[in-house]
Amino acid sequence: MPRVKGGTVTHARHRKVVKAAKGHYGARSRNFRTAKQSVDKALQYQTRDRKVRKRNFRSLWIQRINAAVREHDVEMTYSRFIDGLAKSGIEVDRKVLADLAVHDPAGFNAIVDRARAALA
Repeated sequence: MPRVKGGTVTHARHRKVVKAAKGHYGARSRNFRTAKQSVDKALQYQTRDRKVRKRNFRSLWIQRINAAVREHDVEMTYSRFIDGLAKSGIEVDRKVLADLAVHDPAGFNAIVDRARAALA
């Protein structure tokens, strides 16, 4: 039985890994062994950071809402505002509230007034 050389398959596998490491610094983008480690770690970060990105956006929305609420009514805080929304029966998520605060201040101020009325 003749000997089988696996060079073509191995070369393709190596090329795939090195291509995935494009843009990495130094040997991480050139040497297969180093590139493999770099790509594996990058994939771990990618998986973790999909969850982290959601956390970061929620945090950003909360900061924007808090700033807009305090700009409209100095003594009202973010937590009091959210409590007022719940008591007034307004069901709008934080993403939409933050977008309203940035792009439609008049509409957001109307919501803040309704939340304040529900707290009183």
